[in-house]
Amino acid sequence: MRADGLADVVAEALDVVFIGINPPPVSVAAGHSFATPGNRFWPALHAAGFTPTVLLPHQERDLLRLGLGITSIVRRPTASADQLSTLELRSGGADLTQRLHDLRPRWAAFLGVSGYRPAFDAPQARVGLQTAMIGTTRVWVLPNPSGRNAHFPPTALAAEFTRLRIAAALPDRHQLSQRRREP
Repeated sequence: MRADGLADVVAEALDVVFIGINPPPVSVAAGHSFATPGNRFWPALHAAGFTPTVLLPHQERDLLRLGLGITSIVRRPTASADQLSTLELRSGGADLTQRLHDLRPRWAAFLGVSGYRPAFDAPQARVGLQTAMIGTTRVWVLPNPSGRNAHFPPTALAAEFTRLRIAAALPDRHQLSQRRREP
């Protein structure tokens, strides 16, 4: 674990890197991403077909073998993202840009438009594909998977994650795992 937050779960040339706004203290204490009870990241990832099963936070490194990774815009933990200043988000965006240039993932998937907009000076950004790129990395904004995000119930959240998986031309691993179980 990093002294200032969580260790990234990344490698070079991944298909998709999922990017949170910043880690909450619960996840930092657990030492794993999206460990806050009620966070819907892991179920949405599975429902959308990115993973063959619902992974638990301590299994986050299993994402790497699937071509997926996790990082955040800002590394400083806070109880909620609204505790971050615009300056912190912009600084985090600059740091993240450098990290993505070095890692060269095909896609950067931002988990929450409210973090993406100030970090990348994109006030009009909406959920979905963005015209802006980070180097050679395509950019997609997903809804924030926090349980506090009432605008996107689990099925709508999974549908948005599915749109990204299809755009990234990745296989539906949820379907593959179900076919293996059939007699």
